[in-house]
Amino acid sequence: MKRYLLLSFLLLNACSTVPVAIKNPPLHDIPYPEATTQKITNFKDAPVRWGGIIVDVENEQNFTLVQVLYYPLDSDGEPQTDKSHAGRFVFKSPGFLEPAVYTANAKITVAGTLTGDIERTVGKKVLRVPLISATTIYLWPVYDYYSYHDGIGYGFDYSFLH
Repeated sequence: MKRYLLLSFLLLNACSTVPVAIKNPPLHDIPYPEATTQKITNFKDAPVRWGGIIVDVENEQNFTLVQVLYYPLDSDGEPQTDKSHAGRFVFKSPGFLEPAVYTANAKITVAGTLTGDIERTVGKKVLRVPLISATTIYLWPVYDYYSYHDGIGYGFDYSFLH
């Protein structure tokens, strides 16, 4: 019973710390498929909330570019990685993002404005992908459902079971 109570608390607590800009889509949210099938300049400066899995992080002198494999978002703004991905996008952060924290395959959701597109090379293929100027970035936590702490100071790690 204690284990289920702890798990419920962690899940509820995780939901309550999601920033409002991530949890709630913009009033006129531009869907990723629409932005990529039409001329991107039609949506310049439009607010978006997109997410997915980090592919690459490039730190420049005064900003960071993060390439993301797009996945549709659920009602809380979390990428649904059990669905099909639809392509890629890049977001620009005004500061330094630590690549050891913003790692490949981490789930992320970004809110900001669609500023245009940018060229990226994937293997030998050159792609033009949407570029977002990020105002809110949320890296989704990873939970280890197999570890348990009894609250007295003794931790039990059941990760060897999987």
